[in-house]
Amino acid sequence: MPTLLQRLLKGAKERGVFSKVNIEQGEAIQKKTLQKLLKKAENTAFGKEHHFVDVLHSSHILFDYREAVKMGDYLTMLPWWSRSRMGEENVTWPGFIKNYAVSSGTSDGSSKYIPVTDLMLKNIRRASIRQVISILQTDVPKDHIAKKWLMIGGSTELEYNGMYYSGDLSGITTGKVPIIFQRLSKPGIHIRKEKNWTDKIAKMTLEAPDWDVGLVAGVPAWVKLLIESVIQRYHVENIHEIWPNFEAYIHGGVALSPYRKSLDNLMGKPIKYFETYLASEGFVAYQTRLDSEGGMRLLIRNGIYYEFVPFNSSNFTENGDLLPTAQALTLSQVNDYEEYALLMSTCSGAWRYLIGDTIKFTNLERCEIKITGRTKHFLSLCGEHLSLDNMNRALEILSDEYHVAMEEYTVCGIPFQGFFAHEWFIACDDINLYGREKELGEKLDMTLKVLNDDYRVERSAALKKVIVHLVSSSKFHEWLRINGKLGAQVKFPRVLKKDLIENWREFVHS
Repeated sequence: MPTLLQRLLKGAKERGVFSKVNIEQGEAIQKKTLQKLLKKAENTAFGKEHHFVDVLHSSHILFDYREAVKMGDYLTMLPWWSRSRMGEENVTWPGFIKNYAVSSGTSDGSSKYIPVTDLMLKNIRRASIRQVISILQTDVPKDHIAKKWLMIGGSTELEYNGMYYSGDLSGITTGKVPIIFQRLSKPGIHIRKEKNWTDKIAKMTLEAPDWDVGLVAGVPAWVKLLIESVIQRYHVENIHEIWPNFEAYIHGGVALSPYRKSLDNLMGKPIKYFETYLASEGFVAYQTRLDSEGGMRLLIRNGIYYEFVPFNSSNFTENGDLLPTAQALTLSQVNDYEEYALLMSTCSGAWRYLIGDTIKFTNLERCEIKITGRTKHFLSLCGEHLSLDNMNRALEILSDEYHVAMEEYTVCGIPFQGFFAHEWFIACDDINLYGREKELGEKLDMTLKVLNDDYRVERSAALKKVIVHLVSSSKFHEWLRINGKLGAQVKFPRVLKKDLIENWREFVHS
């Protein structure tokens, strides 16, 4: 292992990077984080209007902060962030913010511009380094991880409007790779700047044999496309014939489970998968243990103060909108059986901001979490409360049973004979399954009944039918392309609503 990585590993041990922190200890650390954030922003326009100075001098800072600032989402913060984008300084964070991450989350909805401060970038870089160091702590061969690191992200050629830069968060962060790691990372600057994803994949494919890749990071769909392109161009059986030292894959953005079978089939030997949770609003968590059952360690020392809103009917409407009476919990108040909507206050000037993700704690002693879905991306037409976690798991089971990849899917709720039905569109390139949609629907339905009690009850009441359509995987990518949504951090919407349903249905049948 090169001296560089040895120094990093030794320094991490000395600083206690790998020390275990439980919920109670975590709350004390989080309280200090909130104090630092409030102190930093007390003289901003937002800080003055919400009396940050008074909150800082309170003996009940966590409670008084909740009283001073109401929970909100992007629309709540938009008037403040719009002032920053117009060039005003000291609005929600000190100084002038020069970078904005453009995020649509999924292909529905207009783009959002999330501020990314220099301090947030510093924290993201620090967390990225710590994640790599945590991988070195596992049984992954150290000398292989010391090979080239392939980071497949958005274009580092950001848009500049004369006032600020904007682009994918992955493009912003990739352009700020720590100097000590630049010699290890691929692709080169000329490819990182490429904005057209088809051209970017083609250019990486051409250079792929020259890279001795040990670690890959990126969204599963694009990693899979690149590996398939390399295998096809060089007429090899698997990617390890090109990258024999490829040992670890850091994935995020979407659930890995729909892609896992396809990715495994592209390998010449087993690799280790490590999940990461890097949102446009900040670096939230990453997986540190191979036996963590999908759990990622919540980063409580990374410039973010977290609150947790139980994702239930007391706090959210059936459409996933926050109720005015909603109540948030602190870290010490959570449990490991409820789902929570994640609320964040950050060093980029987001305050009690609902980012739209739902999470569940998998290990309270280690502060480990997993992503379960989105507040707006679930189905509950009549009380079935079908989450993304349920959907992903059901498709994974169906895929395993039929030994075929089902990487993409979307589902919508529709009226049916005075009641309701679920209509599924599932990516499948195995022509032998076409014509067996009714059988697949029955299997899917049976699996969901086992996974979700509410769904099982409603299937005997108002939810009368499950309809399945098989669609070629290329259709999903093509729909994103013609809607201008191809990108490193764009995900196909798992739940289609309103006008998008007809748009998608017409496209599929065209």
